[in-house]
Amino acid sequence: MITAYLTHPDCSLHHMGPEHPENPQRLEAIRARLALSGLLQQTMQADAKEADDTALNRVHATRHLDALSKCLPEQGIVSLDGDTLMNPDSLKAARFAAGAVVKGVDQVFKRQADNVFCAVRPPGHHAEAAEAMGFCFYNNIAVGAAYARERYGAQRIAILDFDVHQCNGTIDIFKNDPDVLICTSFQYPFYPWRYLRSEWQNVVNTPLEVGTQGPEFRRLIESQWLPALHRFKPDLVMISAGFDAHRDDPMGDVCLADEDFYWVTHMAMEIATLYADNRLVSSLEGGYNPTSLASGVEAHLRALLGLPFALS
Repeated sequence: MITAYLTHPDCSLHHMGPEHPENPQRLEAIRARLALSGLLQQTMQADAKEADDTALNRVHATRHLDALSKCLPEQGIVSLDGDTLMNPDSLKAARFAAGAVVKGVDQVFKRQADNVFCAVRPPGHHAEAAEAMGFCFYNNIAVGAAYARERYGAQRIAILDFDVHQCNGTIDIFKNDPDVLICTSFQYPFYPWRYLRSEWQNVVNTPLEVGTQGPEFRRLIESQWLPALHRFKPDLVMISAGFDAHRDDPMGDVCLADEDFYWVTHMAMEIATLYADNRLVSSLEGGYNPTSLASGVEAHLRALLGLPFALS
């Protein structure tokens, strides 16, 4: 497999204060781990490009984009809510994060890569059509999905989200869209406290109880996601890759291990191979323990590269 690795230095310019868990050190920890393991050198590395207004407007209301621009401080940090803060570089970083997914879509449809991992921040899956929340400003994976539909005529896009939090923003943007299938596993009950019991026909909600471990997670994914994916037959698979469901992550209380992230990534690749000519684009969401975040991403990347899982 040819795996592209997209990131950008400006993703580290966004910070929300020294105590905030969503910080630039997250990307540093990932890069250090992947370089040490030799995996980074096996990928096709490139810088992301900024998403333009056209790309953002496909999924976000103009008033949302304007409101964010008006809130951007000239210096210091301002708060949009208790979790989501901005410094002068936050929206630039967010544009690179969304733009990475757009570039990833280009790469898989132009056959420059089989799959893509976007090591970017801020994350995106909580950003709704007209609201920033949960550390997220623009919905990176949704921006990429809408671009794939507009630019390449993608007709059936599957979005798989295994973050410890549900992807309320992605659901808000694509709810009842028959051409987008959203499969989301998440700790229940838990933030974001909305859409958790939604009955949208194109959303497969997989709530996880506190303490859920790998075997139960895999059983639920096999019984709930796989039948829906085989019926849907996606021509593009996208992943919102959150690693805060790791047993060592401080954010939640789901107890997955690195091999579970490898397993679910491999499952997604099998679907992409069957129906989407291998096309798969993954983008980083959560993960707030630098050590378990980096090891989880390593497992994810091993699967994307077609390598066996290896305990470090």
